Amino acid sequence: MNAKEWIAAYAVELGVDPPTASEFSTLLDLAAEAAHSSERIAAPVACWLAAQAGRSPDEALEVARRLSGDR
Repeated sequence: MNAKEWIAAYAVELGVDPPTASEFSTLLDLAAEAAHSSERIAAPVACWLAAQAGRSPDEALEVARRLSGDR
């Protein structure tokens, strides 16, 4: 099973839709922003925090970029 297949199956188990291609790309950008601005372990936690806050991937990425001084 590749990553996209695993994510789709995991989404089904959680009862949610998998991310769109655009959301997927933005989530990877968010993870990269967090990891490069801090440590690698910040990447998954940043994505989790965004979900906990109810923020869209685009909103979360904007906040992360502001925090790291990229905007």
